[in-house]
Amino acid sequence: MRAKTIKRWFDVHKWTSLICTIFLLMLCITGLPLVFYEEIDHLLGKDIELAELPAGSPEFSKDAVLQKAMEHIPGKEAKYIFWDADHHPNQMFVTLADSSEAPIEADHYLTMDERTATVLEAPPNEMDFMLIMYYLHVEMLAGIPGKLFLGLMGTLFIVAIVSGVVLYGPIMKRFDFGMIRTEKSSRLKWLDLHNLLGIVTLAWAFVVGITGVINTLADPALEMWRSGQLAEMVSEYKDKPKIEGKLSSLDAAIEKAKEAAPGMEVSFVAYPGTLYSSSHHYAVYMIGTTPLTSRIIKPALIDAETGEFTDMRDLPWYLNTIFISQPFHFGDYGGIPMKIIWVIFDLATILVLISGLYLWFARRKAKAAQLKRLIDNYESLTLSTVEEDAY
Repeated sequence: MRAKTIKRWFDVHKWTSLICTIFLLMLCITGLPLVFYEEIDHLLGKDIELAELPAGSPEFSKDAVLQKAMEHIPGKEAKYIFWDADHHPNQMFVTLADSSEAPIEADHYLTMDERTATVLEAPPNEMDFMLIMYYLHVEMLAGIPGKLFLGLMGTLFIVAIVSGVVLYGPIMKRFDFGMIRTEKSSRLKWLDLHNLLGIVTLAWAFVVGITGVINTLADPALEMWRSGQLAEMVSEYKDKPKIEGKLSSLDAAIEKAKEAAPGMEVSFVAYPGTLYSSSHHYAVYMIGTTPLTSRIIKPALIDAETGEFTDMRDLPWYLNTIFISQPFHFGDYGGIPMKIIWVIFDLATILVLISGLYLWFARRKAKAAQLKRLIDNYESLTLSTVEEDAY
């Protein structure tokens, strides 16, 4: 590779790295507790133990369970209902707010026991440590602009990775892989460590970087879906006013969705007027039963006034890409061993970022010292010339 080309790639690597490093450090640090959020909740005693019920206990419909949740916080509307049969069997997670259009900050979350229609947990509507870490990680507490900005930083990170790989080949032609020159200067030791950790974490950093950028596009992608496919699915309802008063049965809506998608399970239900539905429909989101298909979501629209099935279509590729990328970003699809691997690579990436900053400051310091020596030598030479002329 020609010297000019190497210099060009070096400048690309230097400036893309410098611009995004501080934000990537923040992402790496806040990402650490998020990898173990379930384990942290367990340590903090937030796990919910369900009591054993005697045989013959009465069964409650989902409508009845929802009604009990709404009675717990009167004056609110239902926005979303979630289920997670694998990790939280017999539990129903209910999101309530003043209205379906209320911002996420105003949401109230309740965990219900489906077997007894009782409230298991109703945490106060406030930010705890894990929520702060989450919102810092995904949007820097700045909403959609924060997400898009982090997406830009992630893109710079990917460019920095690619340029680093391009530079690694020519640099390491003269050295053995994994070499760290301990007998040389501190700056060279850090440079070797930076190169070694960078190439070892290459695949992980690239996957996490790409999936992170993809996830930051969730809001624009959702809006594109709402204005495109969803609008087409509910075109017959576009002139109808929002439903006022009592909605049709939640249980019936779920059964209609199951009939339309046999072999699939219900993941969550979005109520009329929310981001994930139209103003006139329940959107019942169905998922597959395998590790891969459980990330591929298919919404069924049920008329929330009449309870009749309206339409069901596969989500567009860009939304499926986002949903599939999420577990790869957080490493939450392989249990504790995968989480430990994610943390190890996360810590190694933190070292890469810190060593990169150190090398930049050390290089600037070395250049400043070199310039000072040149100036001192020039002044000394000039003074000697003046003295010789004087004599």
